[in-house]
Amino acid sequence: MPSITTSDGLDIHYKDWGSGRPIVFCHGWPLSSDDWDPQLLFFLNEGFRVVAADRRGHGRSTQTDSGHDMDHYADDLAAVVDHLDLRDAVFVGHSTGGGEVAHYLARHGQDRAAKAALVGAVPPLMVQTDANPGGLPKSVFDDLQAQLAANRSVFYRALAAGPFYGFNRPGSEPDEAIVDNWWRQGMMGSAKAHYDGIVAFSQTDFTDDLTKITVPVLVMHGDDDQIVPIDDSAHLSSKLLSNGILKVYPGFPHGMPTTEAPTINADLLEFIRS
Repeated sequence: MPSITTSDGLDIHYKDWGSGRPIVFCHGWPLSSDDWDPQLLFFLNEGFRVVAADRRGHGRSTQTDSGHDMDHYADDLAAVVDHLDLRDAVFVGHSTGGGEVAHYLARHGQDRAAKAALVGAVPPLMVQTDANPGGLPKSVFDDLQAQLAANRSVFYRALAAGPFYGFNRPGSEPDEAIVDNWWRQGMMGSAKAHYDGIVAFSQTDFTDDLTKITVPVLVMHGDDDQIVPIDDSAHLSSKLLSNGILKVYPGFPHGMPTTEAPTINADLLEFIRS
């Protein structure tokens, strides 16, 4: 994979395939650009240029002990986009990547963007506060950090085999290949990046970011998302966006870009071409 060097000296590795209109994919915590494989191959075959980077501390990018926050995530994304001189691009973010996309568009402007899609995304704010009473208690995220610190490997396998893909629902059986691939990606990255990343995705308030975005944004969310509950995310985000379109998927889990790839890919393609 090629890489760029950030202003603070980190190597950010990225994939850049094809030569058509660019689609930029931002992955979720604690994964890598590999999590977008079903989308990268699909859209490449549809004639698009597909770009996906490993976030700092994730995948093949530099493992560093600093900068694991949304400002750095957005700045790193901007560095990749500017280096590749991407224009008229569609930005697609899943989970934490959705926050990265929203913050990038608000922080760096929309001159290079035509559209965006937030898929099972964390905005506007995950943690419960006085202003966000429907959020999850901070103790939920403190517990995630404690499990990661105690035994990251065990924690990751349990998360992937359970709520992330809805494999804990009655009548569902874990797909071991999917679980193994999630665990593989997670263990490639830095424990420090992932530990700090829990704070970044849960405590960053994207409310102001969303109100600044004017390009069309497709908000895609499963109503059985156990990681980012829909009522305090997609339903609120779609109202804050000036040009947002909400699409709810009955019964779909958080990891729906993998388990429900044909549906997600088809809907993204229709939105991009519309």
